[in-house]
Amino acid sequence: MLPQNPLEHQNAVKTLYSKCVNQVCQKHGITRMELDILLFLANNPCFDTASDIVEVRYLSKSQVSASVKLLESRGYLEKKYTKENRKTAHLTICGAASEIVADGIIAQEKFLSVMMAGIPQEELDCMKRCMDHILSNISRHLKEDGKP
Repeated sequence: MLPQNPLEHQNAVKTLYSKCVNQVCQKHGITRMELDILLFLANNPCFDTASDIVEVRYLSKSQVSASVKLLESRGYLEKKYTKENRKTAHLTICGAASEIVADGIIAQEKFLSVMMAGIPQEELDCMKRCMDHILSNISRHLKEDGKP
């Protein structure tokens, strides 16, 4: 019998996701962190800075910085600055990364189709509302404790 707390299954979810996206990493010779950054930027165009990635995804600043630098050196990302703020670099996915991003999105869609198979849309909608609420609670608690 499986544990009743669904959060105890988070490693199974991570394992399935890794299985889906690792093939993309191997095909294109990039790390998982690099793919995660490209897909985050593709899926969340309103969050386009390294700080956004660190804050929203709870990733290490040093790992994100190193991966952004590598992606930029390979021509997959470009930093752009606004006239109003020359300190904040806005990240843009370059055309050279379009196949990687397309393959990554297909892998994400496969992951979701496997995980959500057979669940009616109204239950998925309810689950999304609950997860939004859970993530809001987590974020609020972490900020109260002085952690990002």
